[in-house]
Amino acid sequence: MREHVTPDVDEPRRTENHPSETAIDWEQAQEGVRLLLDAVGEDTTEETLIETWSRRVPAAFETLTEGGREAAKPSMQTFETASDDFVVKTGIPLYSLCEHHLLPYYGEAHVGYRPGDAVVGLSKLSRYVRWQSRELTIQEGLTSDIATGLAEEIGAEGVVVELHATHLCEAMRGVETATETVTRSTVGALTDDEQRRFDQHVRTTD
Repeated sequence: MREHVTPDVDEPRRTENHPSETAIDWEQAQEGVRLLLDAVGEDTTEETLIETWSRRVPAAFETLTEGGREAAKPSMQTFETASDDFVVKTGIPLYSLCEHHLLPYYGEAHVGYRPGDAVVGLSKLSRYVRWQSRELTIQEGLTSDIATGLAEEIGAEGVVVELHATHLCEAMRGVETATETVTRSTVGALTDDEQRRFDQHVRTTD
């Protein structure tokens, strides 16, 4: 059995939202990654891997799971409006981690909503999608969470969210095909015309 030697490692990286503390249990994350690398036969005392388990992977997962932390949630400041015009934003970059295999899936999110008494800046829609996506998720649940969350955050009368994503857990293992999965969630009331307009914008993006 190979003896493990613990090298000197850097102090945990501090987060922007928590400058005096980390958002994850850093020592536990380091040990977990190291044990996984040991389990698959890697020599974790090699200089090229020390930074991997002691800093890089824990830091990556700290960022990629920040969707479960309120401190990382974007501000969703709204602006009063008398207009109820349907708003559509397409082609929002989407990246998340599959909760089954911890492998990424990626693609685009398309969002449409009919305002209640207020609208939100278009950049906020992208930021909200990114925040919700930074968790261990399944695509179906993420689609619903984004739609429900946006409806609550901005007081929209109706929201539709459609995700188009390629899953690396399918492409790199199992069936080993990189097909696209499409999911949709609608919250509240949208007219048939609004649904058609949303579909047209999504098709134009694709």
